[in-house]
Parts: sequence; C-alpha cells; structure tokens
Amino acid sequence: MRRLLVLLSCLLMVSHALAGTKVELVTNMGTLEVELNDQDAPATVANFLRYVDDGSYNGSIFHRLIPEFVVQGGGFNTDYKKLPTYSSVVNESNNGLKNQTGTLAMARTQDPNSATRQFYINLNDNQSLNGGRNAGYTVFGKVTLGDDILTKMAKVPTGMNMTLRARDVPQQDIVLQQVRRLNDSQVSQ
Repeated sequence: MRRLLVLLSCLLMVSHALAGTKVELVTNMGTLEVELNDQDAPATVANFLRYVDDGSYNGSIFHRLIPEFVVQGGGFNTDYKKLPTYSSVVNESNNGLKNQTGTLAMARTQDPNSATRQFYINLNDNQSLNGGRNAGYTVFGKVTLGDDILTKMAKVPTGMNMTLRARDVPQQDIVLQQVRRLNDSQVSQ
C-alpha cells in the first residue's frame, strides 16, 4: 500500500511538471482557461506570456469573429486602436500541433514570421491553417475550461466596421477584461 501511494505521488508530480502554463481569460461574456504548450511552441508561448505579464491584453477586444472558423483578438482596444507590440516571433507551425476546435494560435500576415500579439481560438477544425509544405499558423495552447463561453461568443452578430475597415467584427464588444497566469510553473524570459 505504501509503495502504491509513493507511486501515485510520483505520477502526480510528473504530470504536474509536464503540464503547461495555465492562463485565465476573463471576458465580459465569461471566463476561459487555457493551457499553453511550453514544450512544442516555446518561442510562441514566451511571446504570448510577455503580453499576459505586462497586462496589455487587459481591456483589449476580440475584433474578428467568423462562426465555425475563429474568434481573433488581443490587438485592439475598445476604440479599435491598435495596441503596441513587441518584436515578432519566429513561426513554429511545424511543431505537430494542429488548428483544431478549441486550440489557440497566433494570427499573422502573409509573412510567416510576423506574429506579434494577436491570437485566435479555433471554433472548428481548421486544417487549412496548419503547417505543411508552407508555414501555417502556430498553435500554442488549448482551451481547457469555457467551451460554453466560446459557443456564446460565436453567436454574437457580426458586420462591417468602418474604423477597422473590416468585415466579421462583433457588433457587441467581446472584451478581454483580465488575462493572468493561473500557475507559475513556467516563467517567461
């Protein structure tokens, strides 16, 4: 019995050590918890955590919503003004992680190495966004709590926004009120 308890304790410690950094995304529609994949996307996770740790995701919005595709945010405030960025991060899309429902990935321009602060959550399995012969979009985490909140977000009506000169903009603000780490097992550099 004692050996079994020791074995279980060891397994719990190993599983905790292998678990990625957890982050809470408190929105005006509810709270999401995400687990970041520090091992397979280390540069991308470190980049994302810079914005988490400096507090600059707080008060930003999800500015793009395409039901059955993605909800994208982190780059604009509620006045649709672009937020400051750090240097771009190297593309890690060939890390084996796939753009599947509930995963987080970095938004970017045509340049594969242009991702800065904007990220998206996949609302569907989006194979066309995966890496392959060409660079894809780097997946770096997954939603572990709050699928009901994603469903609620996906139902917000969208339309054209002349400030952004963009379609697919939620007609009701979806605000990231607070973004913070839930565990400190990994510390960004």
